[in-house]
Amino acid sequence: MEFKNLLWEITDNILLLTINRADKLNALNGETILEIQAAFIEAKKTAGLKGIIVTGAGEKAFVAGADISEFQALDMQQAKALAQRGHDIFFLIEHMQIPVIAVVNGFALGGGCELSMACHMRVATANAKFGQPEVNLGIIAGYGGTQRLIQYIGKSKALELHLTADMIDAQTALNLGLLNYIEADKTTALEKAKTIINKIATKGPVAVAKVIECTNAYYKDGVDGFDFEVNAFASLFHTEDVKEGVSAFLEKRKPEFKGK
Repeated sequence: MEFKNLLWEITDNILLLTINRADKLNALNGETILEIQAAFIEAKKTAGLKGIIVTGAGEKAFVAGADISEFQALDMQQAKALAQRGHDIFFLIEHMQIPVIAVVNGFALGGGCELSMACHMRVATANAKFGQPEVNLGIIAGYGGTQRLIQYIGKSKALELHLTADMIDAQTALNLGLLNYIEADKTTALEKAKTIINKIATKGPVAVAKVIECTNAYYKDGVDGFDFEVNAFASLFHTEDVKEGVSAFLEKRKPEFKGK
């Protein structure tokens, strides 16, 4: 795949997606966010992928926010369409059936913080900084940030960060539960993300997808997550992977899952 603002690279069946606007601190303009959508749609159709890593070009920023210059001419309807498009794209990421890990290098602010939270996990470099500074502009997070930050760090701290627009460093983000790991630099952070994906790839692919579905179901209005889990558990028992997994356990050997 070729994009103007993204780099697409598959190595060892892991897709590395890099937001490639380093001169703009990888800010999400309209063109870039549509390319992110196209990339994830293409990834869904790409056979054999074990997982996806999302990162930013350079060392200074994962994504330093939205491209604010595009906000000047927006009216209410255009702003609503912009926010809805962001929600749709980030839901697409959140509901991928293979692991998606954000490697957060440097600033993850505004839409960048929201993008990282749409991923299933986050590994940060030691210099990473997170924040939702939208109130400084008289607006609020529009790509799901008011909802997802609560899910990760709780209502009280989420409100504090949204209302004060304060940035937090990687260690604070880890302590609050926003991060899975901190690594010294981008190279080691990418390796950590690959290690996690490769470990998950040894598990039953259908089961991995169901874990993601069940976890997301917890946050869906009108969905009983416990009932959803019961049905997801039961649905796996028509798969070959269950037969293989159980047989391998009883025979004391490594399973050879086929993803079906």
